[in-house]
Amino acid sequence: MGLSVIQKILKNHLVTGMLEPGSEISIRIDQTLTQDATGTMACLQFETMGQPRVKTELSVNYVDHNVLQIGFQNTDDHKYLETISKKYGLYYSKAGNGICHQVHLERFGQPGKTLLGSDSHTPTAGGLGMIGIGAGGLDIAIAMGGGAFYIQAPKIVRVELTGSLPAWCSAKDIILKLLQIMTTKGNVGCMVEYSGDAVKTLSVQERATITNMGAELGVTTSVFPSDLRTKEYLESQGRGDCYVSLTADPDAEYFKTITIDLSSLEPMIAKPHSPDNVVTVKEVQGVKVQQVAIGSCTNASYVDLMKVAQILKGKTVHPDVSLIVSPASRQTLEMISKNGALTDLITAGARITESNCGFCIGQGHVPSTGSVSVRTVNRNFKGRCGIQDAEVYLVSPEVAAVTALSGEITDPRAFGNPPKLCIPDKYIVDNTLLIAPSKPSGDVKIFRGPNIGDPPNNNPMPDDLCGNVLIKVGDKITTDHIMPAGQLLKFRSNIPKYSEHVFEPLDPTFAQRAVQLRDSNKYGFIVGAESYGQGSSREHAALCPMYLGIKAVITRSFERIHTANLINFGILPLTFANPDDYDKIEQGDAVELSGVRQTLLKNGQFVLKNTSKKTDMPLNYDLTERQRKIILAGGLLNFTNS
Repeated sequence: MGLSVIQKILKNHLVTGMLEPGSEISIRIDQTLTQDATGTMACLQFETMGQPRVKTELSVNYVDHNVLQIGFQNTDDHKYLETISKKYGLYYSKAGNGICHQVHLERFGQPGKTLLGSDSHTPTAGGLGMIGIGAGGLDIAIAMGGGAFYIQAPKIVRVELTGSLPAWCSAKDIILKLLQIMTTKGNVGCMVEYSGDAVKTLSVQERATITNMGAELGVTTSVFPSDLRTKEYLESQGRGDCYVSLTADPDAEYFKTITIDLSSLEPMIAKPHSPDNVVTVKEVQGVKVQQVAIGSCTNASYVDLMKVAQILKGKTVHPDVSLIVSPASRQTLEMISKNGALTDLITAGARITESNCGFCIGQGHVPSTGSVSVRTVNRNFKGRCGIQDAEVYLVSPEVAAVTALSGEITDPRAFGNPPKLCIPDKYIVDNTLLIAPSKPSGDVKIFRGPNIGDPPNNNPMPDDLCGNVLIKVGDKITTDHIMPAGQLLKFRSNIPKYSEHVFEPLDPTFAQRAVQLRDSNKYGFIVGAESYGQGSSREHAALCPMYLGIKAVITRSFERIHTANLINFGILPLTFANPDDYDKIEQGDAVELSGVRQTLLKNGQFVLKNTSKKTDMPLNYDLTERQRKIILAGGLLNFTNS
């Protein structure tokens, strides 16, 4: 039997295990990627390991989330990352250089390599034929130290692309269509591999849009083959020597195949408040819009912004609309400034921001109360934009541009001739804001501002857990619900302070109640429903609950990255053996888990005693022997350093 692209890369990097779907494997990591919202904690954790230098082929610290540097906390963290990079041999991408995923695609991505990133959209690299996986910062720290990364051997879903894109349709419509088909849940343990005749019609930037937003499917990663389009892109970036051909064998087998005929696509849109709430644009056209935001790691490449500039040229943004454009990288900004496209955007009435994540994570350009914001970003979770009652829609750059002109959600097919796809033969390469690793030196002093603390310690798992259900939540709880981003990210290196805001969007009293329970020597439990832990790889959504004394989260189902983060910080991820038991437990119930250590050691069955309701609930878990040992030790850092 032949191998798929994914299987070829995994086989070449396999450290332990067998490529049998569902079994645990570990793989060698070639490259790591961190950003300032998650990288500070990852580097603090790396420091505890006592390694003199990073052991990967290449590691990069990016500053792209908090580039406004409001308050000393952000600026201090950036200085910390800069000095850490000098001391331990990482590249350092300064504020203004661009969003990590776009810059990594431009400067470092290589077909056939593995990339582990402390950002859930690391699979963007799959557009270049890499396996890019998002993970928590602690997993990145382990990889920087030379450790393997553990995952389930995947079930590989083949997405066959046929036909060709109609006028006014683009890569964003392809991934929105796939989200409509697969949804955001039920895909844990899968990887997506793209194939079919239509693949060759898509540029690397278009492929990267698809693999980037593939994170919303809940799959581990998404990968395109490495072909002549890949070679063209690498050569245009001055990195043609990185190219290798990588395609699936004709007799490769897959878990299942989904076929999308691109010729049948229409412009698509994701309605509030989930990326899989997808319909055609014509179904919602006419909705009045107050803000249009074009940017993020999904849709702000040179290719995207050139299309937007063509649509806006000689026209004026609707007077009721605020249009924000945020180029994904300094390279993109420099190129559109030199060819006149930037002038077209500004003349039309666009506001241009620094190359950063910005409005995608609620960091600036927050919509007005009760307004509608149409965005080219990848997520529209309630409150992620910085305000709870805004209605955020996700669209392609084409739909965003025509909507900005009309003042209402508009099907672009009625707009006239579509923009041309502009792919340059050569990109401008300027590494001024990309600092290469320095030679080993003991003279580098690490800068630590007053907001930077040590990673908090956790105690080994106790044998008996007696406490209360501190909160009960519903389906599709995201890491933004658990650990809000936006301006609060400035406390990412100060866990006691950041922990004050756990579950704040849902229950502002949560942290205070958790501390009271912890200080009375009892343990807090969290109860959730389906697809708990969607969204960002932000490990603080597990680290901060751990600091507050949470020892177990009980749900109907979990998402992959958050499950791994819970395990990494010594929190039990448990599921109801009987899903209906979710309806039989309430916030405030007194609960007990007895014999935890022996149950984990013997891989036995947990039974939760609800002493308030005098009922017993059997609980399941899906943990390998290694993961059970990590939880018993109180987390991966304890386990690694023991």
